[in-house]
Amino acid sequence: MQHDHTGNHRMTRAEQRRRNRRWRRGATAAVGLAVCLATAPFGHAVDGTRQQAPEAEHPATGANWTSRDATAYWTAERMAAAAPTGPHARTSALAAKSAPDSARRAATARHFDGIPSIGVLFSVDGDARAHHCTASVVHSPHGNLILTAGHCHPGTRAAFVPQYRSGATTQPYGVWAIDDTFAYPGRGTSGDGADLDFAFATVAPDDDGRRVEDVTGGNTLGPTPGYSNDVTVIGYPNVRNDPQDRAVRCATRTSRLSGTRQLRMDCGGFYGGTSGSPWLSDYDEDSRTGRVIGLIGGLNGGGPKGPDNDRTSYSPYFGTKILSLYARATKG
Repeated sequence: MQHDHTGNHRMTRAEQRRRNRRWRRGATAAVGLAVCLATAPFGHAVDGTRQQAPEAEHPATGANWTSRDATAYWTAERMAAAAPTGPHARTSALAAKSAPDSARRAATARHFDGIPSIGVLFSVDGDARAHHCTASVVHSPHGNLILTAGHCHPGTRAAFVPQYRSGATTQPYGVWAIDDTFAYPGRGTSGDGADLDFAFATVAPDDDGRRVEDVTGGNTLGPTPGYSNDVTVIGYPNVRNDPQDRAVRCATRTSRLSGTRQLRMDCGGFYGGTSGSPWLSDYDEDSRTGRVIGLIGGLNGGGPKGPDNDRTSYSPYFGTKILSLYARATKG
């Protein structure tokens, strides 16, 4: 199946101006990052069926969008309504039945309860959307930084939910408002832009003034040491692609994606919604953290085209570009 973003939302000029003021693009302000949400053609971001949220219930915007607003808006009922069941929810089971025997015997991610430093992105932004990408907390001086794929724009009123629990009345590590995003204007899912398919975002403190990293812990950002690495990959397929709506993990080894300066890994189960899933080296089961040396993203949004594309995932190579972007994101 194709894990694309669909359902373009036409904005008024006033809406566009508000969005452009809010989201920084690397070193400069640029056009709305929401374009990526609508145009990323493949990869592991969720295929997007949008549902209209009642206008009267929209929370505050801009500087007034706080973690209290995010928590109040993203109730268990609204999270469930933004991730409806139906024909799309059977995709993973159908894909497994139709996959060749050799593919089914290959490594497959297993469901588990998740870890505090990895969660999902929800957005409001005029239309309620199911959690559409995965993000992870990265250690930073201010303790407020998360990392995801560059094509995973969360929206102008967005939330990060660490260790997301589907259907839970209260999320175990809270709901955190995203207040700024940092990405390269030239990022994309093809050509040279695919090498820049990563982004950082800062999240607002909670009602008690705590920073997200103080609550969840954080993974250390590191340069990719080479093309062959042992990694643990953790992400959240959307319920449309995986009916369990739980975190998945896979321990595997990376290799070079032929003809590119990107990595690949082979493990089934990374359906739509897993874009941004961190690739952790030196993962420690006790601290439940590791060193992020890649993430699902890059060429085609993080995976091949065609059937069984959940079985192979790509990652940009982390070098000077992501370290420079990290420096800008942590400067404030």
